[in-house]
Amino acid sequence: MWSSYPPPKLPHKDRFPPESSAGVESLGLAARGQIAMPVGLLTLELHLPEAQSLKDKRQVLRSLKDRLRRHFNVAVAEMDFQDVWNTSVVGVVTLSNAEQHVEESLQLVLEEAYKILGPLLVSHDVELL
Repeated sequence: MWSSYPPPKLPHKDRFPPESSAGVESLGLAARGQIAMPVGLLTLELHLPEAQSLKDKRQVLRSLKDRLRRHFNVAVAEMDFQDVWNTSVVGVVTLSNAEQHVEESLQLVLEEAYKILGPLLVSHDVELL
């Protein structure tokens, strides 16, 4: 609930300081587009020799994606080989305000993916963007 009635009016867009070098500097880093938020990408390459169809492959991928999303609050998607039944490349993305947190999170995701997949996980790559 508002502490006073009527609620305070928001400033009109014409009342903001004009875009000059002093005005932009006073608005901070966000206005200048200089906030650095590290984004981490973990790429998992899978080989599924037991899969006999795309349905088998998608069942394994759905289980992996659901568990990683539920436990780690990350975005997970199949990035390549969508129509090949025994190979897949899965991307896992996270972001944070600290690079160390991104690296630690992706390391935990990698450990969990290895627990889930075991020898099906052929290789992995970690990138900070």
